Amino acid sequence: MARKIVATSFLLSQAEYLANMSNNTMSIEQELNTRSESKCELCGASKNLAGFEVPPSSDGSTEQSVLICNTCRDQVSNFEQIEVNHWRCLNDSMWSQVPAVQVMVWRMLNQLRSEGWAQDLLDMLYLDDQTMAWAQAGTTDQSDEDGVKHLDSNGAVLEAGDTVTFIKDLNVKGGGFTAKRGTAVRGISLVPDNAEQIEGRVSGQQIVILTKFVKKS
Repeated sequence: MARKIVATSFLLSQAEYLANMSNNTMSIEQELNTRSESKCELCGASKNLAGFEVPPSSDGSTEQSVLICNTCRDQVSNFEQIEVNHWRCLNDSMWSQVPAVQVMVWRMLNQLRSEGWAQDLLDMLYLDDQTMAWAQAGTTDQSDEDGVKHLDSNGAVLEAGDTVTFIKDLNVKGGGFTAKRGTAVRGISLVPDNAEQIEGRVSGQQIVILTKFVKKS
């Protein structure tokens, strides 16, 4: 009989635990709706909204979650289905003061950086050091998987999204201009199969840059 009482007590505690978890989830959803005024925090849509925990290691809190619509959620989770023009909405959401939103905006713009408008927005987007570290923690670069390391002129490891500066004047072949020493290149991308090359936007043009001519800012 004693064993039955213990088992029943355990089951009741488990039920209470699940109820508390459900209530906590509802509370977070409510907080997200209040924060966002019941709009998608990426595109501004007002229908089919749900909380989204920002990867890779969200603790499920409001501070590490965003409220987004189904359209954004599907494309964030599957980049192959992305509709490029949909993400022009980031022109507005990039000004959010919510770090979790800033992280999601930076990651999407970084994936779309081959689009001129996306690179322009990425150049304007400011994230403090802590938020930038969070944003970069959720990106996976093919060069890491292949064991290719991109090093600047001082031997510092370069990562996608970094800012670098030229250490000398360089003539840009086919570009018709000279990249001056000290010019900053923000939001760089890494050439996966060549450790000596990175890409960045200079004077409005996307160019390939040799790592030995830049230093990490």
